[in-house]
Amino acid sequence: MAIADTNKIVRDYLVTSATATDPLIALVSTRIYSPRLAKNHTLPAICFSSRGGITNPHIPGIVEPSYQFRCYDDKPEDARNVYRKLYDALQGIQNIEVGSYDIMSAIEEVQGQDREDDEIPGYFYVLTFFRIMIRAE
Repeated sequence: MAIADTNKIVRDYLVTSATATDPLIALVSTRIYSPRLAKNHTLPAICFSSRGGITNPHIPGIVEPSYQFRCYDDKPEDARNVYRKLYDALQGIQNIEVGSYDIMSAIEEVQGQDREDDEIPGYFYVLTFFRIMIRAE
């Protein structure tokens, strides 16, 4: 059996597994993109991409990708607020069903770093990294 699209699993969790009253969804709605945020998107928004990770040859179907997340808004303090909501949605989760897959755990690898986007003037973001263990088979 092939490994599923882990980007889709993570996005599905962030967009559909949370309720409409979830603070992250209330803030960004479905504006969670992978792998990049295109120019002129509505803010606030999040984009994320896999930057590698590990697999365990002894436990097929279990992968641990490391993700880079960018939490965008038009002011640095607002981008930091998006980051805090993402942190609350991911940090320490365990055994979450997402369709027929499971997010077994998520942990922040690098705390949020405040940045201004060089490619999209007027956009600020907080850069963070999470390792997410997924049963993707």
